[in-house]
Amino acid sequence: MSRPPSASQSAADLGVIGGSGFYSFLDSVEEVQIDTPYGPPSDRIAIGMLAGRRVAFVPRHGRDHRHPPHKIPYRANLWALRSLGVRQVLAPSAVGSLTTRYGPGTLAIPDQLVDRTSGRAQTYYDEGAAIHLSFADPYCPAGREIAVSAAREAGWSPVDGGTLVVIEGPRFSTRAESRWYAAQGWTLVGMTGHPEAVLARELALCYTPLCLVTDLDAGIEQGEGVTMDEVFRVFGENIERLRTLVADVITSLPADRTCPCSRSLDGMKPPIELP
Repeated sequence: MSRPPSASQSAADLGVIGGSGFYSFLDSVEEVQIDTPYGPPSDRIAIGMLAGRRVAFVPRHGRDHRHPPHKIPYRANLWALRSLGVRQVLAPSAVGSLTTRYGPGTLAIPDQLVDRTSGRAQTYYDEGAAIHLSFADPYCPAGREIAVSAAREAGWSPVDGGTLVVIEGPRFSTRAESRWYAAQGWTLVGMTGHPEAVLARELALCYTPLCLVTDLDAGIEQGEGVTMDEVFRVFGENIERLRTLVADVITSLPADRTCPCSRSLDGMKPPIELP
């Protein structure tokens, strides 16, 4: 049953933003409806226990997949997680590969991001004061290191590093666009990694991507190109393994943060009160 959160019942240590297949990795789940200054999040937030830690899960597209990538309420999702006490976020997602080296089923933990979206609200600080945050390294270094290590221990051969280019969607790339991205040296293409990462940084949250390659992008693959059925099929075939990895990473993340993410707002005066 959905109900407003209380500090005792709904505080969470860690957050996961992902697909509906991640519900079942939590125990003793309760669902809460949270309102934010940016509207409601994608859906009710599930909060449960995992290895003695409270984890909040946001279904990125909504549990019925009703939000296309360019319409996801990104600001509400991250704000809601922070309001629950979350300070570290894991973000599993399906991506395309821009190189034949990384075929379907490959796990990648990129260290760079390129924004090719348009029209998405991508800041909390668009009035009241100019807040300029460092985003040279968009992902949490501690989270990435732990994710790579946990993946190797679980039997993956993860790609450590690389650049994720985020496109507007909801359509897939043309062959020309795909080849252009690859020519820049970018290795992965997705539709949801931005503005999630930058909004997390603006809230001083750690954000770690876990990218599962579901297809070779249009400029790399021969034939008809990428299809939604193909993406869903490969993601479904790997969801249990990816879910286990998320649990392993959560178990390994430190309770106390020493990474730069926690200090991203030091010396600044945000024009809004953060939760």
